[in-house]
Amino acid sequence: MNGACAHIIAVGSELLTASRIDTNSLHITERLNAIGVAVSAKMIVGDDRSQIAAAMRDALARADVVIVTGGLGPTDDDLTRDAAAEVFGLSLEEDAAIVEAIRERFAARGLQMPEINRRQALVPRGAEVLPNARGTAPGLWIEDGLRRVLLLPGPPPELQPMLESWCERHGVPLGGGMHLVRRVLKVANVSESHVEEMAQPAYARWRDAGLPLSATILAQPGQIELHLTATAPSREEADAVLEPAVADLVDALHGHVFTTRGESLEEVVGRLLRESGSTIAAAESCTGGLLMSRLTDVPGSSEYVMGGVVAYSNALKTDWLGVSPALLEEHGAVSEPVAVAMADGIRARHETTLGVGITGIAGPTGGSSAKPVGTVAIAVSTPEGARVRTHLFRGDRQQIKFWATQAALEQIRRLFTPAP
Repeated sequence: MNGACAHIIAVGSELLTASRIDTNSLHITERLNAIGVAVSAKMIVGDDRSQIAAAMRDALARADVVIVTGGLGPTDDDLTRDAAAEVFGLSLEEDAAIVEAIRERFAARGLQMPEINRRQALVPRGAEVLPNARGTAPGLWIEDGLRRVLLLPGPPPELQPMLESWCERHGVPLGGGMHLVRRVLKVANVSESHVEEMAQPAYARWRDAGLPLSATILAQPGQIELHLTATAPSREEADAVLEPAVADLVDALHGHVFTTRGESLEEVVGRLLRESGSTIAAAESCTGGLLMSRLTDVPGSSEYVMGGVVAYSNALKTDWLGVSPALLEEHGAVSEPVAVAMADGIRARHETTLGVGITGIAGPTGGSSAKPVGTVAIAVSTPEGARVRTHLFRGDRQQIKFWATQAALEQIRRLFTPAP
C-alpha cells in the first residue's frame, strides 16, 4: 500500500451507550479506501477534552491523517476544536465570516442567532475552514508538517459533502494515486476454521504470484465473511486483480459461497425464487415466524412469498398442517418426519412451489439427552419430494432461532445451486 493510513476518532458520550451507533466511520472508511487511504484504527471518545486530546496525540503518532467526527456544536460539551487547538499549540480565534454565515442561516428561518453559536466560529489559528452548507458547524483542516487532522461535524448530511470536498482537495494526494477496492464473499453454515482451511491454497497462490491482494476472514452471526482487498493505480486495475481472485475463492470453497456482491442470504434466496418463478410458504415452530420475517424484509418479496403459519402447538400442527397425531406420538414434535409433514402441509395449503417446515428446541429449557437444546429439524418440500436435515445449534434462544432460519435459507438456496 503506497498511500497514507488514517485513524478515525468519533467524539460523543452518546456513542458509548447502547442507544447510538457510530455509522460515520463506515462512510469515511469507504470513501478513504476509494482514494487509496487505508483506515488502520477507529476509536470512540466521550465528551471530555483531555480524553479527546489524548486520543488525537496517540493517533497522530501512528497515522498519516486523523479524522475526527463530532464535538463541533455550540454547547459546552462540544470540545473537539478546543482539544485540537491544545494538541497543536494553537490559539482559538473567532472568525467573523463564520459568525455572519451562522447569523444569516438563522435569519433565513426568521430566527435570531443565539449567542452560544459564536463558539462554532472559533478557529485554531492557521486552520483551513471547510464551509458547511447544511448546518452551522464548519469543518476544520489542520496541517503541521506530518501532523494532519480533519475535524468534521457529526450529522451525516453535514459530514458527507464536507468529506467529499476534502477528499478532492487533500485526500487524493495523500492516497498516492492508488485505489483500494474491496469485495465481500459470504458463506453460511460452515465454521470459520473450515472456511480458512479451504481458502488457504488460494491465499498461497496469490502470495507466490505477488498479487497486490489482502484477505480478511470475519465471523458474523450465522455466516462467515471473506473480505478481499486489492490496491492498484486505478479501479479498473484493482478489479482486474480481484475478479480472478474471487473466482478462485468461489471454486476453493466448493459451492459454499452464497454471494460475492455483499447480499444477505434472504436477498439471494429471494432473487433465486423470483428468477425461477417459484413461490414459497413456511410452517415455523421454534423460530416463531422469523424465517417469514426475513424473507419479507426483501423489497418485492410479495412476488414469491405466499404466506405462512407459526404452528407452535401440536394441535395446530395437526389442525392446520395435517400432521398426523400418530406421527407426533411416534417421533415427537421435534423430528425429521414431523418437519417434513409440516413442510408438505404448508405447501399443499398455499399451493406453492416450495414449503418449509421448522421444528426444534430453542431453549433454555425443554431439551433432553436425546434431543438437547438447539436441536432443530428443517425440511423443504418440493414437487419432487422433501429434503430434511437435523441440526444442533449452540447459543442462547435468540441465537438458535437465527441460526435455524439461516440454515433454512441455505437449504433453500441449495435447491437452486447444489454443491459441486
